[in-house]
Amino acid sequence: MSGESAQPAQIPVVVLGAGVIGLTVAHVLSKNARYKIKVVARDLPQDLDSQAFASPWAGANWSPMGAYDERIYKWEKATFDKFWDLIPAKLAVASPSRVFYDESADLDGLWYKPLVRDFRILKEDELPAGHKAGVGFQTVSVWPDAYLPWLSSELTARGVEFVRKRVVTFGEAAALAGPGGVLINATGLGARSLIGLEDQDVYPIRGQTIVIDNPKVHEFICTELTSADDGNATYIIPRPSPTGITTILGGKYQKDNWDTSFSATDAEGILERCAALAPAIKDPETRVLRHNVGLRPARRGGPRVEAELVDVPLKSALLVQSEETLGSQQGSVLVVHAYGFG
Repeated sequence: MSGESAQPAQIPVVVLGAGVIGLTVAHVLSKNARYKIKVVARDLPQDLDSQAFASPWAGANWSPMGAYDERIYKWEKATFDKFWDLIPAKLAVASPSRVFYDESADLDGLWYKPLVRDFRILKEDELPAGHKAGVGFQTVSVWPDAYLPWLSSELTARGVEFVRKRVVTFGEAAALAGPGGVLINATGLGARSLIGLEDQDVYPIRGQTIVIDNPKVHEFICTELTSADDGNATYIIPRPSPTGITTILGGKYQKDNWDTSFSATDAEGILERCAALAPAIKDPETRVLRHNVGLRPARRGGPRVEAELVDVPLKSALLVQSEETLGSQQGSVLVVHAYGFG
């Protein structure tokens, strides 16, 4: 007999969803050889023109959104630091930033002050017309067209399998992992329509942006990013690209709006609002490269990040599925939900 001890069996992990959340979870888990990981999704990282998931259309920088939340702050800090560490590899870029607030804002007490780099309060001559207060700092951004394929290639190199598949029910998803396995539910908006899950707290936020090329527009600028009643969110985000830096202008923030069609009226409004913050946008050399429309996967009550044990086979009264689809072995699947980040 060999003196070597038997290697423990790998734990099967199925990641349902191949957006940035699903890919990131898979990337972290794939560092541990105990997991045998499979990413299952209708839309895969190479589907960069698909409007069926949000990741290809993201502004893809770190921006201060909303008020302080202890749970979310931990994720914000870990995310910012991780992306900052990607700068030397040219997967991310640092950019100077200016964010403008009302006069009454407590600038020195902003919740993200310890998170970003080089935080400072802006001087009067750094404020555009009509704005009375603001802060500056260094933030970080990535380009989804490069970042998503990079994550995919990293996972493939680590032996992670990608499967293109439309999964219809929660029971079908759990069966993919099987008894003793783990299911990561990173379905985004799909959590609302996955039969057997049907999370009615999930809703879309319509976004529309413009990508331009203008070397003079190279800093992140925005007004305070809140859930404005008019559906507008004004921001300028420089991002890495094969030609150096391109800039995304935004935008729209329209809750419960499922419309993925282009709006010329929205585009005109975006250009006007952004040019008020960065007049160089109206220079003749500015080139408009593309218009983007996508749906952010938000959730009332905040993101769902929690685990539960689900017994399988899990049948649905709403749809007849075969034993081949749902599996025949009995047991429990550990389901980890990770969706609704907006």
